[in-house]
Amino acid sequence: DYFYFPSFAGEDLGNPVLGGGTLMAVTDPSDAAAAFMAFLQTPFAHEIMMAQGGFLTPHPGVNLEAYPSAVEAGQGEILLNGVLCKQPAQQIKDSDVVLLDDELLQLTGPRYILLHKPTGYVCSTDDPDHNTVFVLLEEPNTDKLHTVGRLDLDTTGLLLITDDGQWSHKISSPKHHCAKTYRAWLADPVEDSAIALFAEGVMLRGEKDLTKPAQLEIVSPTECLLTIHEGRYHQVKRMFAAIGNKVVRLHRERVGSLALDESLAEGEYRFLSADEVASFK
Repeated sequence: DYFYFPSFAGEDLGNPVLGGGTLMAVTDPSDAAAAFMAFLQTPFAHEIMMAQGGFLTPHPGVNLEAYPSAVEAGQGEILLNGVLCKQPAQQIKDSDVVLLDDELLQLTGPRYILLHKPTGYVCSTDDPDHNTVFVLLEEPNTDKLHTVGRLDLDTTGLLLITDDGQWSHKISSPKHHCAKTYRAWLADPVEDSAIALFAEGVMLRGEKDLTKPAQLEIVSPTECLLTIHEGRYHQVKRMFAAIGNKVVRLHRERVGSLALDESLAEGEYRFLSADEVASFK
């Protein structure tokens, strides 16, 4: 008898790949359970299951009904969102909580998170003096995540977090010119002439090149929206310093076409939709 795991063509999960999947020989239910658990721990388990709509499907001629303990895990039990799972082919979503004998099972795969960053948190993975933004995430394996660019300790707003390095590079790399919009509150009133200055580019202290053209919208004498297309160190604060002003509060509202959800309170987060992820590719 066999237990079949769907797979991408050419993917080798340590067993024969037949017809776009992995065919595992099993001789008793506990073997099937062990095979299932081993599959969940493979690097591509998440992508494979999602590509099949979240289903583990049988190879033609194989009856998974013969192996109910593949989902009941033989000596233990599997709970899906708190309910005992008895279906041999069960759809699994990213948001589902799967427990084996009260231990959380983790699906691997890329994660794309939008966090409403509060003040007082740093974007590094470790800091001796301040909490990192990763302590705000109630997610497994946060050590595999990184922020897409950084926001200062006292800056709030939209922060993207992922474990997909290529995706984050497309957003943070200067050559991709991804727009980022900030709302800035200033110590002194902003003159209308600043609109043209920022559009032409300003010289930052210690730099050799002008900033790339940026779009400034004056909301009130001491409140502005500034859209930049690069990510120099403390750029927004330094741009206003270059025209003799000082940022007293800074909030990022948008990255590319993605705006911060009004419903997300500071410290809250959500996962991006497939369309939102694709908008940066």
